[in-house]
Amino acid sequence: MATKRIPKWLSAARAASGKSDDWLERALGRAGVPQAKHLIFAGAVRLDGVTCQEPFTPVSATSEVLVKGKRVDLTPVTRVAAFHKPAGLVTDAVDQHGEGTVFEAFGRAIGPELAGFFWHAVGRLDRDTTGLLLFTTDERFVAHATLPATHLPKRYVASVGADATDERLAALERGIELDDGPTRPASVQRRAPRVVELTLTEGRYHQVKRMLGAVGLPTLQLHREAIGSYTLDVALGQARRFEAEEIRRHFGFEPRGVELLKAER
Repeated sequence: MATKRIPKWLSAARAASGKSDDWLERALGRAGVPQAKHLIFAGAVRLDGVTCQEPFTPVSATSEVLVKGKRVDLTPVTRVAAFHKPAGLVTDAVDQHGEGTVFEAFGRAIGPELAGFFWHAVGRLDRDTTGLLLFTTDERFVAHATLPATHLPKRYVASVGADATDERLAALERGIELDDGPTRPASVQRRAPRVVELTLTEGRYHQVKRMLGAVGLPTLQLHREAIGSYTLDVALGQARRFEAEEIRRHFGFEPRGVELLKAER
């Protein structure tokens, strides 16, 4: 019988469990060191006095890490930013440096001082969908913002190809039976005869488009304008970072490294 190969990142996470906070490459990315893997392979990183060339070596916030002779603070800090996604960009969670991805555009928009951090896209938006996409350096925030159990509302505005009648909107409010199970009831408003506002507390694959399609409202354009209590307030293609107090207020999440976050301002 063939032995199942365990990914390196999973092996590292298991090895670090209970003994450390992270592994070297990701910890450096969180600390704002760009091209961390290349620096590690090049022998430019020393961990607790020893040159380390293994990206998945477990580390903690108290580990002494030098990059090109300069000490790097590995204290975890929660950074969250909003990006106004244009149409035509893919949310590629694998290739964070690929051309035509939201990561490339976000990196330009957030500025050079913050672009070097290892950012995670919080959920996805389709290539042709515009609007609010959150980014964070903290995986805990990704889970908080995307898990259905959190009930964090996400508001969309859709231009549709048929009239949004009372009957169709009522069906959406009750919840729709999709091929992957029933949806939660949604908050729905008609902004114009063929423009629908839809607020969900879950996020399945193409959920908004599938829900609208199920009631005879094919989606022509889709825009996400709000998450939690935050409504998108930056121009198309632009980004902005949240203060610690905003992270708490808008998303109900307690950021870590608050003092370091304040010091960065």
